[in-house]
Amino acid sequence: MTTTNIIENSDHPIIQHNNLDVESQQVQESTEVTFDYAKRAQWLRAALLGANDGLLSTASIMMGVGAVSDDVKTMILSGIATLLGGACSMAIGEFVSVYSQYDIEMSQIKREMKSGRSNYGEMEEKKNSLPSPTKAAFASASAFGLGALVPLLAAAFIRNYHVRLAVVVVAVSVALIGFGGLSAMLGRAPLVKSTLRVLIGGWVAMGVTFGSTKAVGFTGLINT
Repeated sequence: MTTTNIIENSDHPIIQHNNLDVESQQVQESTEVTFDYAKRAQWLRAALLGANDGLLSTASIMMGVGAVSDDVKTMILSGIATLLGGACSMAIGEFVSVYSQYDIEMSQIKREMKSGRSNYGEMEEKKNSLPSPTKAAFASASAFGLGALVPLLAAAFIRNYHVRLAVVVVAVSVALIGFGGLSAMLGRAPLVKSTLRVLIGGWVAMGVTFGSTKAVGFTGLINT
């Protein structure tokens, strides 16, 4: 008993060293987990923003075309054109942006190599940690396309003009609530406030496009 108490209450340097090692290992593991989570959150938020962009862009264009034409094929074709054009635009923009960042980071790594501040192993580790421009472009285009599919699928099988417009608005509203809620959870923002902001913004975008196109189309009919 005496020996045990002495060891437990001892300030022996070996025991202190082991305790420090355990604590530092726990802190390092905690930091790595937080860093990985932060990276995943950034990618998820980027994907949600891309999907939200595809959703609103396609829905607004379809509503604008629907304001002056009740033909379902015309409405669907306008949505498909928006999906393809928007996905390509997002992919190219993301590729150029990420590649510019990649070039800047690589130039910095090469300068560190020349100055002797980094060795070959550290250079490879930093290089592998850089984001891939190709993957970023594919992810951005895919997210935009997935968001654009919501209004397209909602309108594709409905012949009645007024019902089709209503279904598109409802489907887009449900998707906006989902995207807004997920964005709020990832950003640790107020759920209801953030979701309402996204939802109302979507309604405004569709309403302005529908109303403006309707007014332009009506003016054109009067002039003819």
